[in-house]
Amino acid sequence: MTEFVTAPDGVRIAWEAAGEGPPVVLVHGFGSNRLQNWRAPGWYDALTSAGYSVIALDNRGHGESDKPHESTAYTEQRMAEDVALVMDAAGHPSAFVIGYSMGGAIALRLASAYPERMQALVTGGVGETYFTRDQNWRNTIADAILVDDVAQLSPVQRIFRDFAAQPGKDRIALAACMRAPRFNLDREALAAIAAPSLVVCGETDDVSGPAQPLASALGNSCAVTVPKRDHMLTVGDKVYKQAVLDFLRAQQA
Repeated sequence: MTEFVTAPDGVRIAWEAAGEGPPVVLVHGFGSNRLQNWRAPGWYDALTSAGYSVIALDNRGHGESDKPHESTAYTEQRMAEDVALVMDAAGHPSAFVIGYSMGGAIALRLASAYPERMQALVTGGVGETYFTRDQNWRNTIADAILVDDVAQLSPVQRIFRDFAAQPGKDRIALAACMRAPRFNLDREALAAIAAPSLVVCGETDDVSGPAQPLASALGNSCAVTVPKRDHMLTVGDKVYKQAVLDFLRAQQA
């Protein structure tokens, strides 16, 4: 059942819980939602069957959450604070946190700003390009999301535009989210993240790049590469799920 928590700026954040056991917070990627990113690919079942409880939210601008049309509503710090609010609403001041793509970057911000919240961290679909994507790249994606004529878009722009144009999604809100300035953590801040972490990327993921450069920058991390998978196909891959379950069990040993 969907529940809601209201952020300090008045934006309502949708979330739900499932299962019983140690809590795992799921933070989805850009243009997706908790059902598309996590439930449909089998993550709810995989985690609850392994003895974990799931707390999954819709990031602002996505799913059942409110969808502001101003880019100022989508700072990474504010989106990390939304995750913390959901954790409090679910009664879990700390948890395992799994984020994919944009959700992985949000999880990194949460781990840096609120280390007491983070029992362990998994970032999927975030790799070497965490260090190289600039605001100009983000703006070109935001522009592409809003166009009606897709003929002149690059393959990467077309992927994002087609995803954002799926039924029920708000392209104006998603473009605002993409256009919001991002100030990624520097290497010193990444190295200071003490929580055990796992970085997972697909072997052919041109959006994230390889996992190892980000894992090497984190203070206590390892990397896994999912063979023959791109950014979209890595999400539900059994190799990804098994790596996460093995990692979570290792933290409880």
